[in-house]
Amino acid sequence: MSVASVASVASVASVAVVRERPLRDTWHVFVREMRPVLRDPFSLIFSLLQPLVFLGLFGPLLVGSAGGTAADTLVWFVPGILVMTVLFGAGATGSNLLFEAQTGSHERTLVAPISRSALLVGRALKEIAPIIVQSALIVAVALPFGYRADPLGLLAGFVLLALFGVGLGSLSYTLAMASRKTDWMFWAVQQSLIFPLMILSGMLLPLDDGPAWMRTAASINPISHIVTAERALLAGDVLTTKVLYGFTAGLALAAVGLLVGIRAMRRQS
Repeated sequence: MSVASVASVASVASVAVVRERPLRDTWHVFVREMRPVLRDPFSLIFSLLQPLVFLGLFGPLLVGSAGGTAADTLVWFVPGILVMTVLFGAGATGSNLLFEAQTGSHERTLVAPISRSALLVGRALKEIAPIIVQSALIVAVALPFGYRADPLGLLAGFVLLALFGVGLGSLSYTLAMASRKTDWMFWAVQQSLIFPLMILSGMLLPLDDGPAWMRTAASINPISHIVTAERALLAGDVLTTKVLYGFTAGLALAAVGLLVGIRAMRRQS
């Protein structure tokens, strides 16, 4: 048997093994991605700086303009801060893949006997753990100021945030793969999208009195439905159409993000 034939057989055998262990491969990628987070947990706390600044400095302005109590304002504002944490965190997570591409680590994982889909799914699932920890910390910080969240709604809200994080993280990785040869393009696209999405979601300011075009744009922004659902869930309104629309948007983002991300990962060379 020639060398080429042996290599071909080995390649086929390798592919067969990979296809038989997608779940195990996903777990291995997930563990690999979680190790830096566990070794340096302070990075999670440091990443909360921006949301806490908004909570501490922007929140009092809302209290003054609305004329209500701080607790009433936090009921509306804290869910938006939770979604903003995921938006900024998961939206920038593709930068990790850019760094791996620059150092050659990404290329080594591509030739490893690991399912290509697992390389994307494992990375995306890693976003869930920081999201839950950060969200719990933000809620805890708001408690001394009179904020209270419905326990069941809070758990359901964590699930919705996880769906949003997986979908957005997958799209961020897809953008990183598309721009790995021109890494500045990643930040140009990311920064151009993230702030309009934030403003048109109503997470910081209500859009009820905004112009008609802004309300129309917000109605087709999936993040606005996630924000609305988070507010309903944390207030205890679990079985409402707002929650249904929010989970529909979250599931759609997760499905589209994973589908596009897996396809992009399989095309990597």
